Amino acid sequence: MLSSKPMQRSNRQIIAIGGGGLYNTREDSDLITYLLTQTSVSTPRVCFIPTASGDAAGYIDSFYGVFSQRDCHPSHLTFFARTSDLRSLILNQDLIYVGGGNTKSMLAVWKEWGLDAVLREAWQAGIVLSGVSAGAICWFQQGITDSFADELRVLDCLGFLKGSCCPHYNGEPERRPSFHRLLREGRILDGFALEDYSAIHFTEEDRCRAVAFRPGTNVYRMQRLDGVVHEQALEA
Repeated sequence: MLSSKPMQRSNRQIIAIGGGGLYNTREDSDLITYLLTQTSVSTPRVCFIPTASGDAAGYIDSFYGVFSQRDCHPSHLTFFARTSDLRSLILNQDLIYVGGGNTKSMLAVWKEWGLDAVLREAWQAGIVLSGVSAGAICWFQQGITDSFADELRVLDCLGFLKGSCCPHYNGEPERRPSFHRLLREGRILDGFALEDYSAIHFTEEDRCRAVAFRPGTNVYRMQRLDGVVHEQALEA
């Protein structure tokens, strides 16, 4: 029987991914390999959280289609059917993978169920937290989201990590000008912009590295200094 007591690990890890992950490309394969390797477990337990998609069945199928081919134990957490005991499920994982979709709705559901507190406990215990798009920005203080139909907006998120995050920086044409404008106007915190198939990997709140799963993709550090926006590509 699995214990509900989390295993104590060496550090706190969050891997925020700009886009990609559950397709059958070489880049997706490399991305999944990278995530599994960070657990330092030979056969890690992996939980997919597809809340932002409304627990879309096709998305869950895609997760199992990818992770069932690996040496791991995949599972998933739903909120729109019968919901598992959150603490028991989450704290017995080695890797949490959060999918994309509507970040605002996802966070509202999580907070109603108390998952935000359980995820913080998991992170502090050394369980690797990761995710793509909505599953990337949710860990920061703020994110740029398309949860609203009219325009990209700033959304307050969980705040495990300082600053802001924007995914799909090269995949959606309005992302770059929106991040620059919001920074110039002082409406968003300094942070990171993630291109598709790139990630920022935190091994503590203030220690991070950029990772690229496709040649030519970048992670950018975004800062506003003296009213001027600075976009610095980080070495991956």
